Amino acid sequence: MSTIKAPAPDLPAIDDVQGSPDTRNIAIDKVGVKDIRHPVRVSDRSGSEQHTIANFNMYVELPHNFKGTHMSRFVEILHNHETEISIRSFKQMLREMTQRLEADKGHIEMTFPFFVRKHAPISGVESLLDYEVTLIGEIENGGSLTKVKVMVPVTSLCPCSKRISDYGAHNQRSHVTVTVTTDAFIWIEELIDIVEEQASSELFGLLKRVDEKYVTERAYNNPKFVEDMVRDVASRFNVDDRISAYSVEAENFESIHNHSAYAQITREK
Repeated sequence: MSTIKAPAPDLPAIDDVQGSPDTRNIAIDKVGVKDIRHPVRVSDRSGSEQHTIANFNMYVELPHNFKGTHMSRFVEILHNHETEISIRSFKQMLREMTQRLEADKGHIEMTFPFFVRKHAPISGVESLLDYEVTLIGEIENGGSLTKVKVMVPVTSLCPCSKRISDYGAHNQRSHVTVTVTTDAFIWIEELIDIVEEQASSELFGLLKRVDEKYVTERAYNNPKFVEDMVRDVASRFNVDDRISAYSVEAENFESIHNHSAYAQITREK
């Protein structure tokens, strides 16, 4: 027996306050939503997907003659793209945002933990190591720009300490943060590989004693100042045609000082 549904009642018209005119004649550079968390699936180099939670900042430019923007549309766009987020789909989401909100300029930042399965250098034991990744997208008058930012934790060992000390050398955990503007597709893992290859030693989530001996000796045989790390990473970026601009930052959390050592290189290629 079929059931006949009653027609939905007519909803009363509601004023679109955001779309009403504004007479102050002042445009707003960025307006939107900030610190909104949303589940996403991120593609990785192995061909699988990582289920994670990302923190989004989403903004558009608001012309001087409009009172406000439609905040709910930002959330709708996130729901439409939650099945998979990649560098490719990120660009599509950026374009959709500016089209839906009828804006000439748009900006999206998406920050999330990204995990890489690593094998210890001698024992081969597996573990996961996390990295903080941010995708940054900007669009203006139809032209788009995508940046990938990755914070890579590594080990650095002081060349000066090694030279002047009779016993050992001081080392510390360091954060190398790279931000690249890409003209072609690049995997997040590729950026991580480049940074870790230029450190005194990479980090691992799990090490056996034979592995600890290896990474300690590797760092000792490969001392790096913060200046060395940013220059070595920059040298790799300079010969990568996929990267049109970059920033490389290194911060050493010093083990013999109560301050950090820091260096940065920013270049337009």
